[in-house]
Amino acid sequence: MASTDFKDYYAILGVSKTASADEIKKAFRKLARKYHPDMNPGNKAAEARFKEINEAYEVLSDPDKRQKYDRFGQYWRQAETAGASAGGRSPFSNMDFDGFEFGQYGSFEEFINELLGRMGTGSTGFGRGTQTGYRTYRTPSDGFSTGFDTGTGTGLDTEATITLNLSEAFHGVQKRLVLGREEFEVRIPPGAKPKSRIRVKGKGQYSPYYTSQRGDLYLTVEITPHPFFQFDGENLVCEVPISPDEAVLGTQVEVPTPDGPVTMNVPPGIRSGQSLRLRGKGWRNPKGDRTDQIVRIVITPPKTLTSAERELYEKLRSIRSYDPRSSLKGVRL
Repeated sequence: MASTDFKDYYAILGVSKTASADEIKKAFRKLARKYHPDMNPGNKAAEARFKEINEAYEVLSDPDKRQKYDRFGQYWRQAETAGASAGGRSPFSNMDFDGFEFGQYGSFEEFINELLGRMGTGSTGFGRGTQTGYRTYRTPSDGFSTGFDTGTGTGLDTEATITLNLSEAFHGVQKRLVLGREEFEVRIPPGAKPKSRIRVKGKGQYSPYYTSQRGDLYLTVEITPHPFFQFDGENLVCEVPISPDEAVLGTQVEVPTPDGPVTMNVPPGIRSGQSLRLRGKGWRNPKGDRTDQIVRIVITPPKTLTSAERELYEKLRSIRSYDPRSSLKGVRL
């Protein structure tokens, strides 16, 4: 947290730093009543002030949080996290903070480095520990003390979403990402699917305690809808329309695939909704192989007919021997 983001909770409630718990509660109730959203309908400024008042009271009404806030200034939350990581005991509990002006530091890292410099450990931070999940740092007075380690696991990992079109996902693509003030290139391998997770090592959050540690960035892939191709499990699926005469007589049709069009045989007598398979023309898998493309046939009658076409259809109807509803005659409840 930058020093400019520091919130003076005492000033927000209008009390002194030596105020008693009852004085803090009284000030909170007065301000909460004044700025409550029910008393200020539609007033965004009052709503923001009400949230700020609640935040200040939440900290100052809790003796433990207030103690940390009084001691560590804008870094009290990091100190609280550190205490939880060290089994409930803050690694700063025995340190002397007299003379520290917390507002001068632009980040918690700067504060830590200055602190360790005063302790004679140098500005590089903590030494190497031997226990899993812990670090050790040296103090002049008591040798080695047990410290804390947020690690580079899920505590520092960052989640983000990256949106690709189908072509980018199929062929792979290099994308430039901007996260906060950082800009970098990410290579998306071929064959990414919706909900695929791509790990970008070392692009997560920095540890507030160890400047050399940083988590990973995990990108969840989203793919924009395509007008022709969709996913069906591991395969691609598409719909290809054919005319009634093509369905009766059979035909050859040109079908788009990710590699370009291919010719597919449609057997005579195919029904609408039946599927044909183009093997090895589907999606890429992690091994570099290809799945299948499933082609769903849709028999599409013409919406308009020429006079000659209508005459032929009418003649066909008059001589047709096939009854498509013959199986329905015996249906009863």
